[in-house]
Amino acid sequence: KKKKTTQTMAEEKILKKDKEEEVFDIQDPKTIELDVKQRQATWEAMREKYQEKIKEKVGQPISIKLPNGDVKEGKAFETTPFEIAKGISNGLAQAAIAAKVNGKVWDLGRVIEEDCDLELLKWDSDEAKEIFWHSSSHVLGEALERHFGKFLLCKGPPKKEGGFYYEGFMDGVISPENYKEIEKVVTKVVKEKQKFERIEVNKADALEMFKYNKFKVETLKEKVPEDGFCTVYRCGDLIDPCTGPHLLHTGRIKAFKVVENSSSYWRANNERESLQRVYGMTFPDKKQLKEWVRIQEEIKNNHHMTIGKKQKLWFRDEVAPGMIFFLPHGQIIFNALVDMMKKEQRKRGFKEVQTPNMFHSDLFKKSGHWEKYRDDMFVLEVDGKENYHALKPMNCPGHCVVFAHEKKSYKDLPLRLSDFGVLHRNELRGALGGMVRVRRFQQDDAHIFCRPDQIGQEMANAFEFLKSIYERFGFTFQLFLSTRPELYLGEISVWDSAEKQLEDCLNEYGVDWEKDVGGGAFYGPKIDIKIMDSMQRSHQCATIQLDFQLPERFDLKYVDAEHNDKRPVIIHRAIYGSLERFLAIITEHLKGYWPFWLSPRQIRVVPLAPKYNDYAEEVAGRFSDAGYHADADTSRLRHLKKIRNASTEGYNIVLVIGENELQAKTANVRLRPDPAEIARVKAENAENKKKQNIPEAVTLGEFKLDVLETVFAELKSSCVEYELNTFKKHSKDDQ
Repeated sequence: KKKKTTQTMAEEKILKKDKEEEVFDIQDPKTIELDVKQRQATWEAMREKYQEKIKEKVGQPISIKLPNGDVKEGKAFETTPFEIAKGISNGLAQAAIAAKVNGKVWDLGRVIEEDCDLELLKWDSDEAKEIFWHSSSHVLGEALERHFGKFLLCKGPPKKEGGFYYEGFMDGVISPENYKEIEKVVTKVVKEKQKFERIEVNKADALEMFKYNKFKVETLKEKVPEDGFCTVYRCGDLIDPCTGPHLLHTGRIKAFKVVENSSSYWRANNERESLQRVYGMTFPDKKQLKEWVRIQEEIKNNHHMTIGKKQKLWFRDEVAPGMIFFLPHGQIIFNALVDMMKKEQRKRGFKEVQTPNMFHSDLFKKSGHWEKYRDDMFVLEVDGKENYHALKPMNCPGHCVVFAHEKKSYKDLPLRLSDFGVLHRNELRGALGGMVRVRRFQQDDAHIFCRPDQIGQEMANAFEFLKSIYERFGFTFQLFLSTRPELYLGEISVWDSAEKQLEDCLNEYGVDWEKDVGGGAFYGPKIDIKIMDSMQRSHQCATIQLDFQLPERFDLKYVDAEHNDKRPVIIHRAIYGSLERFLAIITEHLKGYWPFWLSPRQIRVVPLAPKYNDYAEEVAGRFSDAGYHADADTSRLRHLKKIRNASTEGYNIVLVIGENELQAKTANVRLRPDPAEIARVKAENAENKKKQNIPEAVTLGEFKLDVLETVFAELKSSCVEYELNTFKKHSKDDQ
């Protein structure tokens, strides 16, 4: 038989979809048994066994090298990173959260086993934060066991965005009324300064130690090899199988808050046990928690669905789960984003195409998506039984069809195709949320078909493009090189070459970047871009992916200068990503204060009395005809109320019309307050007892209508965040 290659085996693993139906033995919560004393006795026995195993290695002299080149002497299986830190200074020992030993994250209180390079991690390290929150989840787990008694712990990881949770199996449900009691138990655990102790046990001993907990047993059976070992940690009464590392002791946690709770299913399978999940947040300083709570309140108040409702932009309805209804003003913002992207893409040589919404399954089988993504597609039977079609969840297969439609020369490349077509993905109902996770969406999708020698320049162009777009919104960003995942298509040599090319492109771009090992797409490595918003949250939007697989699968070709058939490379590129998701991000980032070029309510004209209504309508009509979103308030309300309404509704500019303005054919300009100044004052008010007044509108005086047209045109094209400086530039313009 033909020997299977790595590629063949990986493909089989990816494409395998026919699984036997599993039958689950669902536990009755009333049968829960948790004997803490028995668990502790087992731990002590296993600990003695572990100490016996390592006793011959204890005390041997070792050398420990610090980042500055200093070398400290220590003893194997006795000296800890904490002792080294304390030997340098007490301040360093207190500030250190964890360590790295020979590049591997390490408990601050774990003994060092051999000669090593040692690095101490403080709070400013992302790895330290993850360890801090992981340790906090163990403290939460202990509190849940203590408070509820029969509570079988299942899983308690740190969250990528910060904080942590622990979920468990119990008879009953957790509610917000339980939060204070849980926090009281946590306070006791923290005051006890319980050490995090670590031992290694074999699989059989681990299964014996946790035999009372079917969830831990299931995890151990799956993740620990038959002849392998796993690590088990203890802090106080809690004993948990865990890879670690952890804090020195529970007293390092200075501020703790239960954030929320929810129900979940074991392994996210609704056929399994229903669990109770509790989320928490901790910090090494109480001031940090106070600031975090302030930001969370700000996030809550500026949620994109809250602002969408207040400003009448968009909404959801159960008649279409996971899909967004855009109201007229919301559609204006959506169109402005699309128009700006189309304009920028035209400058850079992109050609817009449109492909069908639905394809036959054969296309997705050819691309490899059918087997990997079929469960996430909306599949229909068309023209007969088992004649399957699917709503497209991505554009790349269709763009391959476009490329192959006509013969291509090397002179035709690079061919840059863009597409704003509607996509559908059958996301789980429980995963849907606002505009961030939806089933129907559009992307600023682009695929660049190029020669191998053009990759470097096209990547540089892509970096410049995304930088120019993100700067318009005030975003900073980070770059990540995501490499070959466990399940992949293609030969390793092709992957290695592609990853090397992306790495070279990142280095040539000249910015810091990080490697995300195993984070690539199944068909190729990629560069992921995470943006940072005004509330210090990171979001992944843009992606740039290098693809050698689809050209092979679709047999794409171009003719080179010697008339030979050659294979192109595809660069997948999106900057917004999902437009719906990007809209959610910028809504919260801007807190609903839309810059003029993006605003659905740019100009409101307010007459001082009914006799000026006709002129107000004339002014509004003039600017509306010029392409601006302008209207006049000719209601019977008093003019001060009209001005307040315009401010509340989010108009950027209010033009007040009276007798002087009518005679001179001018308008008196009032600007909304500076959003940056509003944010600053609100932040300082939250921090200080003495409150400042929120900034009010800025009155700029009379401007001729011709001058206003010049100002508005400049505001629309420059994409500035606030309008004041542009008006000041033209304030003495008498033309």
